[in-house]
Amino acid sequence: MASGWAPDGAVQDQIDDTIGDAVRLARSRLPAGPGDIHCRECGEMIPLARRLALPGARTCVECQSGLDRPAAASGYNRRGSKDSQLR
Repeated sequence: MASGWAPDGAVQDQIDDTIGDAVRLARSRLPAGPGDIHCRECGEMIPLARRLALPGARTCVECQSGLDRPAAASGYNRRGSKDSQLR
């Protein structure tokens, strides 16, 4: 249902455009061109299957998994809770 001057489906069009922009941005960040034969992190050979599946690969699977892993949390709640702020 449109409101005001917006046509029917305008909200869905905006959502689709936002997703499309995010996909284009993600694709632009993918490595391009010929990949490396040896991993830039450990120096081991990158398997042919990985190089074929991901053109432009610069690291082996193990090293890339380590790079993709999020940093461990420090364990401190820096924002605090409402109860801790009242004390």
